[in-house]
Amino acid sequence: MTSIPRISLNNLNINNLNSISKLQEALELHGFFSLCEHNIDQTLIDECYEKSKEFFNLDTSKKNKYANPHIAGARGYTPFGKETALGEKTPDLKEFWHHGPLIDGSYDLRIHKNIEVDEVQQFNITFDKLFYELNNLAINVLSCIGVTIGLDKDYFYPWVDKGNSLLRMIHYPPADNTNIYRAREHADINLITLLIGAQEKGLEVKNKDNSWIKISADENDIVCNIGDMLQLVTEGKLKSTPHRVVKYEDEEAKSRYSIPFFLHPSPDTMLKSVFDSSDDGVLAHDFLDERLKAIKLY
Repeated sequence: MTSIPRISLNNLNINNLNSISKLQEALELHGFFSLCEHNIDQTLIDECYEKSKEFFNLDTSKKNKYANPHIAGARGYTPFGKETALGEKTPDLKEFWHHGPLIDGSYDLRIHKNIEVDEVQQFNITFDKLFYELNNLAINVLSCIGVTIGLDKDYFYPWVDKGNSLLRMIHYPPADNTNIYRAREHADINLITLLIGAQEKGLEVKNKDNSWIKISADENDIVCNIGDMLQLVTEGKLKSTPHRVVKYEDEEAKSRYSIPFFLHPSPDTMLKSVFDSSDDGVLAHDFLDERLKAIKLY
């Protein structure tokens, strides 16, 4: 494979056999594909990128007041050079912000409330809208994925209804060629990830032969990939593939911005094999907590 397949969500939703076949192939090879006809408003996406840039352009002292290391940065700001990929010693060259669902008393108490940003007008309202849209899209995509492995289309819904999902705004500051790895090789923790704005250079996916596939998505496409939780419960049938973000040597030194959405189950979900009813599983909260410690967010 030298590229990832491009699949129409509209075609998946009507069980188009060609689209389902392309999805099955992508999931079993490297777990990455790009999604078109997804109906996320491009104007909203553009607005979120502008709000993200406005926040990251604030003075460091203003950003730091929103840092919450005691909750592993589950909400708010995580400073530059904090997160370190699993098994790595050099931190990633990024700073980021975490935004979650609008919670009420029906949510698990371990899911944190969002933090209001004072300095950027309409920041929370704008990202609340994007979270809602991407959460619905991710649940739809997960349903399509479940169907490809023989599950009922609603199989995963109880897992992700009122889930601990996360919208992450990332800023990679300008980098020189002394360290080209803005985000070192890693796999995602969650069920599935949706990435908007994936047309920007630098995202690479590890192929089976250990070569790297450069992701080149159309401007309005969303890149989707499998996370470790879904790989676990499908006993490896669906692949959570290592990926990274690099700065190419011939690329000018400039900031890079990214907004991934991580679909997570509710903390009280037991992550059990979808094929083996005798599997004891692991609590989603425990799985996530262990990984957050491993990547040095605690």
